[in-house]
Amino acid sequence: MKLDGFGIFVKDMPTMVRFYRDVLGFEIKEEENTTNVYLVKDGTLFLLYRRTDFEQMTESKFNYAHGTNGHYEIALSVDNYDAVDKAYNDAISKGATSVMKPNTEPWGQRTCYISDPEGNLIEIGSFIK
Repeated sequence: MKLDGFGIFVKDMPTMVRFYRDVLGFEIKEEENTTNVYLVKDGTLFLLYRRTDFEQMTESKFNYAHGTNGHYEIALSVDNYDAVDKAYNDAISKGATSVMKPNTEPWGQRTCYISDPEGNLIEIGSFIK
């Protein structure tokens, strides 16, 4: 087996589509109120799937985290340290929630964290000065 991609289950599809498309620049061509959004970003499959539709398909009920949560992160890399700061500032100015401002870590990575409207953590980082 190989890792092909990942998906997140979303409560409010239109809001999440607008966030990933308009704030982070993902190329999303589906309608905002669709059942799922299937896209490839830099060779990685990324899927947004509406929770209620997934539960109906699987005939199951699931528990979901609420608010900013630390169950996982989506990691995005940029070209260099300056690009980390720029991407963070751009995302915040477009409505992302700040979790951690850009900081250079002892292991040499400049990194920051934001969250999407449903509280999923997104890291933006680079190891290149």
